[in-house]
Amino acid sequence: MYFDRFDIVTAYYFYFIDFHNGQWSIEYQRLCRITGYFNPSPLLNSIEDCNENTIGIYNNIATKTNLEEKDNEDN
Repeated sequence: MYFDRFDIVTAYYFYFIDFHNGQWSIEYQRLCRITGYFNPSPLLNSIEDCNENTIGIYNNIATKTNLEEKDNEDN
């Protein structure tokens, strides 16, 4: 797979939309920063509308974040 900046930013954009923990969370702050320079196409309503590279990055982010949260719960 080939990943470009657009794929990475799009994956993080949809990840932060799907998994932010409220207006005061770090994820929401990052989403606000991304929207300062990234405006997705109106045709992209969700991660399912993206190409397979973007979906792969999104899944990797979600898996990594889930593993980190699990490690923090164990400690």
